[in-house]
Amino acid sequence: MKKSILQRMADAESRGDSASTAEASEKSLLTRRHSSPVISNVGRALTQLTEDSIISLDPDKLERSPYKDRFDNDEEAEKDLDALKMSIASEGQKIPVLVRPHPTKRDHYQLAYGYRRWAAIRALMVGAERPETIKIKAYVRELTDRQLIEEQSLENGVRENLTWIEQAMWAVQLKSAGLSHRAICPILGLSEAAVSHLFRVTDVIPEDIVFAIGRAKGIGRPKWTAFAELLRDSSKIELVRKLVQTVEFQKADSLERIAQATRVASGTPDKPSEASPDEVIDFTVGDRVFGRMKRTWSGTTVTIPKQENAFACWLAERMPDLLREYNNQDDSTR
Repeated sequence: MKKSILQRMADAESRGDSASTAEASEKSLLTRRHSSPVISNVGRALTQLTEDSIISLDPDKLERSPYKDRFDNDEEAEKDLDALKMSIASEGQKIPVLVRPHPTKRDHYQLAYGYRRWAAIRALMVGAERPETIKIKAYVRELTDRQLIEEQSLENGVRENLTWIEQAMWAVQLKSAGLSHRAICPILGLSEAAVSHLFRVTDVIPEDIVFAIGRAKGIGRPKWTAFAELLRDSSKIELVRKLVQTVEFQKADSLERIAQATRVASGTPDKPSEASPDEVIDFTVGDRVFGRMKRTWSGTTVTIPKQENAFACWLAERMPDLLREYNNQDDSTR
């Protein structure tokens, strides 16, 4: 447990900076990198965990944290969960979860972190002949709501796949637990200005719209900020809420969803000549396919098959001339 988290944090903080032994590595991370808020939090947590004992619990007696730090419609996370399930089935649970006694249910617990491990183990129980024999390894600690959400933030600190909007929504949860902007900064490893910008977006975009769009991998602050500016006109919010109920929106991935929502909020009308979602055009001469163009709400992609590599090279060489030709044509022909 100790080495695993520390090594991950070492990799995230500085590639190639290592010590000659494991003990030297731990000391180096907790002293030389003391300026990193995430490293500092990890060090404090590890000190506490070494004093805790690991026990085995019935997974059905655990509940997820009351603070939501993951999007439910996360297809990428579902794939990762399947991989984790297979890993635990073959090698066992290597890292315990952290729980606290449930504040209202006797002999039950709430997760501070380790949701994916818990979900994977519960999935294993479904197909087990004797599910009652499957247990989950856990550290048990008395935690206040604020302590629980801070421990939950520690796990988020070592995750490398948080999108910008996921981080923003997690900041909302931290604030709901009573943390000030200044207190949130070291937990997220951000400046006060960066944290304030997270709230400038989440204060405008309703939570239901954020979760309907999804984690939007690859979409950063600029597009979310632009979308938030559009929704300052409250009448646009209802237009977007109608959009999220449509089949076209729900079938799209999160990148296309935010593109559709931005179009609706900006009042940009659809033109008859514009592409409909998932329109595909093949470039062919006879039976020979030179390429394929796919147009969606979020953009256009051209794919050239490997066997037509010569055509791809020819097209790349001609592209500057084609761009100039396009740029010089009359506006009336565009």
